[in-house]
Amino acid sequence: MTKTTREIALDILVDIMENNNFSHMVINRTLGEHQQLEKQDRAFITRICEGTIERLITIDYIINLYSSVKVTKMKPLIRNLLRMSVYQIKYMEGIPDSAACNEAVKLAKKRGFISLSGFINGVLRNIIRNPEKIIYPNEIKEPVRFLSVTYSTPEWLVEEWLTEFDYQNVKGMLEASLKDEKQTTIRCNLNQISVDDLTNLLQKDGVLVKPGAYLPYSLRISNYNYLNDLEPFRKGYFQIQDESSMLVGQISGVKEGDNIIDVCAAPGGKSLHIAERLNGTGHVDSRDVSDAKINLINENINRLMLKNISVKVHDALVLDKEVVGKAGIVIADLPCSGLGVIGKKPDIKYNMTKSKQQELVKLQREILTVVEQYVKENGVLLYSTCTVNRQENMDNVRWFINNFNYKLESIDDYLPESLRNETTKEGYLQLIPGIHESDGFFIAKLRKN
Repeated sequence: MTKTTREIALDILVDIMENNNFSHMVINRTLGEHQQLEKQDRAFITRICEGTIERLITIDYIINLYSSVKVTKMKPLIRNLLRMSVYQIKYMEGIPDSAACNEAVKLAKKRGFISLSGFINGVLRNIIRNPEKIIYPNEIKEPVRFLSVTYSTPEWLVEEWLTEFDYQNVKGMLEASLKDEKQTTIRCNLNQISVDDLTNLLQKDGVLVKPGAYLPYSLRISNYNYLNDLEPFRKGYFQIQDESSMLVGQISGVKEGDNIIDVCAAPGGKSLHIAERLNGTGHVDSRDVSDAKINLINENINRLMLKNISVKVHDALVLDKEVVGKAGIVIADLPCSGLGVIGKKPDIKYNMTKSKQQELVKLQREILTVVEQYVKENGVLLYSTCTVNRQENMDNVRWFINNFNYKLESIDDYLPESLRNETTKEGYLQLIPGIHESDGFFIAKLRKN
């Protein structure tokens, strides 16, 4: 029997929420299995799934106000069916409330839950008819709970951020993570095409193109179906990469002929960017811990037609004696909590914990202890993460400087005026969603004495 778009969305949500699978992987895999779907249907499925996950805490809060059975006590299919239906009612203006309710009842019956269809109907119609029952925590009296429920973020994480940033910055970060407008940031492969020519080619394919916020070779695209449907992508004219990540290559100061090692490279954006900036000279040694990750890098190398980059399966925790003291630049974009990219991967905020964060800080320091040995005298170590957590970022840099013969070096000369500040003059940049037009990201440039 053919599945409806809502049924496909429901199966995706059950897989993500009940099996703890990564949302972007499940969504991409499932849409790949349903390539016959029209672009509008694919967008509908993606919107429901991503939106429901983004707003999960808020949605569960609402359901619990109206249901006699708490969300955690419901059958997995039923709770996720209610969640996606509430998302449609509260956040998708183009969908009639009655349609969201009726389709949920039909889907429950179709999946064998006829006895619970009345319960689903009752909860949803109660939400539709009595919206005044939704009273959120008071922002003044309960600021942590208010932010948690309003912006669907675990309380422990809100509390942690409030110790590192002021209230309005935290609120701004959380608001930015829930923006409905989703654009894909790309880096133009300047070895193959100019930014203007790439823009024209994409627009001919009906793609909406906007300039990036900080770098002249960055663009933001939307209104496309599959990337592989776009000839400029297949020809290697651009690479998917957020501007925050592009800034690593920008700040590196790489010169033609340089030897670079990227120790945790997958999916390869920074390695590829630096290889392009070498203009066919030098060499990038791109590494990661598994064949699967290396294969991702290889796919992009072949598509972008780069010759001065090689890939290798290597665990960054294991010293490679053959390259000790050989690299002019080491890129150390290390495993982190990922809390700077929750706007793109919302399930991260539910899966991360304080203890996991502490484990990551320890792992980062262990890797830095190994890979700094690859940097030659007067060479550069670029340390970066896609998080806004201070312990993983500046605390790690201070620890590193105290234990190894490195110093921070100003990165102002490589940055647009809008990103320069006191910390970039010192040698590091913390990008914060809501303040900056990018992912949350941290970069520090360290020169070996």
